[in-house]
Amino acid sequence: MLLDIGGEVCGGCGGALHAIGESVSEMLDRVPAQLRVIRITRPKYACRICETVAQAPAPERLIAGGLATPALLAQVLVSKYCDHTPLYRQSQIFARHGVDLARSTLAGWIGGACWWLEALHERLARNVFASDHLFADDTPVPVLDPGRGRTKTGRLWVYAREQRPWAGPEPPAAVYLFAPDRKAERPVSHPGT
Repeated sequence: MLLDIGGEVCGGCGGALHAIGESVSEMLDRVPAQLRVIRITRPKYACRICETVAQAPAPERLIAGGLATPALLAQVLVSKYCDHTPLYRQSQIFARHGVDLARSTLAGWIGGACWWLEALHERLARNVFASDHLFADDTPVPVLDPGRGRTKTGRLWVYAREQRPWAGPEPPAAVYLFAPDRKAERPVSHPGT
């Protein structure tokens, strides 16, 4: 942004002004999120001779019949799992932007996205468990126990590979696996252990 004085004539004596430098300062600004509808039009064509209909194929969607683009799905996932914003609050945020998205719709998107991420998780697990140097730990996490109306304690196991201190060939990586309890058969059942 340029803020200029609006003329090149001295306000005191009427003489000509010439540039001698400038003062520059910066401010941090925020542009709010923008939601938009992407409309895809696929014209249909018909042959009058053989009555064949031709149309470009519809683009594949991450979630069958879903409205969310990959960018919107990524936003919902990051908000839920990195920023710890529950789905009911995300639904309220979308409503302030004029988009009515029910919490159940967002939950369906999360489930659909997790289906796609499962293959990535399996590949990461295979890669991490193939390491000859592996670190493991478990952390207690509260898990809803619907039948009892309270929470119980589950376990989140992390297996990590870090070979940089001894110039190992693989980059650092970690994979998380959930277990409903701390029984010995849980880590034994994890792939590669």
